[in-house]
Amino acid sequence: MARKTLGYVELEWTCPNCKNKNPGTQRTCQTCGSPQPADVSFEQGERQELISEAAKIEAAKAGPDIHCGFCGARNPAGTTICKQCGADLKHGSKRVSGQVVGAFKTGPATQVPCPSCGALNPDTAHICSQCGASLRRPKAEAEPGAVPAKASALPIKGGVGVAVIAGVVILAILACIIMFLAGRTKANNGVVQTVNWQRSIAIEAIGPVTHEDWKDQIPADGAIGNCSQQERSVESAPVPNSTEVCGTPFTVDSGSGAGQVVQDCEYHVYDDYCQYTIQEWTRVDEAVLQGSDLNPVWPNPNLSSGERLGEQKESYTIIFNVGGKTYTYEANDPALFSQAQIGSQWVLHINTFGSVTAIEPAR
Repeated sequence: MARKTLGYVELEWTCPNCKNKNPGTQRTCQTCGSPQPADVSFEQGERQELISEAAKIEAAKAGPDIHCGFCGARNPAGTTICKQCGADLKHGSKRVSGQVVGAFKTGPATQVPCPSCGALNPDTAHICSQCGASLRRPKAEAEPGAVPAKASALPIKGGVGVAVIAGVVILAILACIIMFLAGRTKANNGVVQTVNWQRSIAIEAIGPVTHEDWKDQIPADGAIGNCSQQERSVESAPVPNSTEVCGTPFTVDSGSGAGQVVQDCEYHVYDDYCQYTIQEWTRVDEAVLQGSDLNPVWPNPNLSSGERLGEQKESYTIIFNVGGKTYTYEANDPALFSQAQIGSQWVLHINTFGSVTAIEPAR
């Protein structure tokens, strides 16, 4: 599966000192001036816009920022000397990157009022353009002693998955029980009551036969009929005659304060799937013989010009009387069938469901 990049968005981080949110590319808090610690993660905002500034895009592509090993200051990727204390950044630590921070959510911009002065600002802004107050305060935490809201009565998201797994386990257990019971047999003495046999031979002739296949797999002597475009394969990279199918865009933390917006895509390849007609041996008739004795024979049909004998089939049925009950056994061995004299004694292995699984002459 290919990963397609749509662009980059600015992430956010919450200042642990004053609890205000800051743009991801801002390395110190806009409200209190505290630097972003290495253990404070980037988050995704409620709505995102793709970054258009070339400098920010290049910074995101450069890789994760580096926190100084001496003063903890955050420095851009590629920096070798800390911009705050001058220490060598070879002792620093790169920010963690590569985590999915959420689905990419976009939409038309809206205006939100500043909580301090009431001035309207774009919903993506962090600082009021009129008074400089923070616009991105986290939701207030519950006061001590407050009664928590009643839990929703809706089922948890994972409930469906648990139910499916439970259902699969139950079906597997039932299948094992059925297999056990089917394999569990009891020996019973029975007497041969009736026998039947049937033998058949197909009669074939050359004639037109219609098949379906991919156009490039049709034999050279096949007459191509109707064709339609059908999915032939799914590839991980674009190929000729393919259709791109992508999943929901999501954002991956680049470690620079910006998130990479990507989609996982696959490529469905379509090709001509056609009907074609070709001359080949095909069944035109069948010769059948059957009887109720122990001397089965094969049919000997008279063939017309251009005909030949085809597939042979045979079936042998033995009907037993076991304590007044009738049981049927389909034999596939003519030698075993030939021993089933009417009135002869046999041992039948009958399973829990009343099916005869094997027979043998009584000794």
